[in-house]
Amino acid sequence: MGRREYLRAVYARYRRSSPAKKRVILDEFCRVCGYHRKYAIRLLNGPRPALASGLRRSRGPSYGPAVIQALTQVWEAAGYPWSVRLKALLPLWLPWLRHRRSLSRATERQLLAISPRQIDRRLKLRKSQLRRRLYGRTKPGSLLKHHIPIQTDHWDVTGPGFTEIDLVSHSGDCAEGEFAHSFNLTDIHTAWTETRAVRGKGQSGLVTALEEMRQALPFALRGIDSDNGSEFLNAHLVRYCQAQSVQFTRGRPYKKDDNAHIEQKNWTHVRKLIGWDRYDSPTAVDQLNDLYRHELPRMMNWCQPSVKLLRKERVGSRLRRVYDRPQTPLERLQACPGADPAIVAKLLRLRAATDPFQLAQTIERKLERIYDLASHRDRADRVTSQTA
Repeated sequence: MGRREYLRAVYARYRRSSPAKKRVILDEFCRVCGYHRKYAIRLLNGPRPALASGLRRSRGPSYGPAVIQALTQVWEAAGYPWSVRLKALLPLWLPWLRHRRSLSRATERQLLAISPRQIDRRLKLRKSQLRRRLYGRTKPGSLLKHHIPIQTDHWDVTGPGFTEIDLVSHSGDCAEGEFAHSFNLTDIHTAWTETRAVRGKGQSGLVTALEEMRQALPFALRGIDSDNGSEFLNAHLVRYCQAQSVQFTRGRPYKKDDNAHIEQKNWTHVRKLIGWDRYDSPTAVDQLNDLYRHELPRMMNWCQPSVKLLRKERVGSRLRRVYDRPQTPLERLQACPGADPAIVAKLLRLRAATDPFQLAQTIERKLERIYDLASHRDRADRVTSQTA
């Protein structure tokens, strides 16, 4: 007999007894059940315990194998987005999923109704296998450092054009010699991101890549914010920004939070895809740029929703972050009053005609070709070849 059954057995007798007998029943009840005396009194003087309705039946899974398989297919093709973003992109990807799977109406309804928390439960095992660490190789520079203002306050922009920039090195286990870098640029307001590959940190090469990305943006470039690396703090980039009327600011040294937007894109747009291998050949740079100029921006800017931090709220001793609903960069651009309607309409037509699953397969094929170009020599071999 459990505690609840014993409570139901003595409850009526306790309520009918005299004070003297109640003390005896209470002593016995506390001794048998191990309850504190005050807690036992509250139970015996409280509402009548409900009758047992039999063993509780465990509820079966709400989402069958067909739903989970379809969800996993979208998740893998989209590059393993986290649950909130995955739920937001399901309506956008569902029409193209019908071309690849036979989906019943019930399966489609469940796909659209599944919650982010349930997605986390269903994909927990696979997610635990996709964790890697990020390393940086930024060398501080002092040229023109004091002539470029520091941007430390919260970005409070209401339109596109103000961006953060950064380099991601592809040096592998050795930073000797020339190797490729991914030059990232992300817009603060829309999260629109463009990337180009450059070999080395040559100042003229970075300016050329920045001009190419400026031409690719669907809005005017109004400002850039960088870290304190010498590849950015130089006369070439300063002259370029002055000629193009682009505001140029920098973050504080050793404060990565000042460039939080671009640091996040360094992971989702570069490290997660390219990894940590060394790429040091012109062919590898060309292959990276072939991906960065075509399929990758379409996938990330047209088909991949992201969330933005709206505000922070202090709740007692804890800081609560409030985010907006997931949207693609194209959808955020569409909502901007100052966006060019013709450009937005053209991009929307292109997205409507783009199969994201086919796009993901093309990206995967190009990544395989890029991986084949990685240099796997160890540090000793590389140093020996350079000194020979």
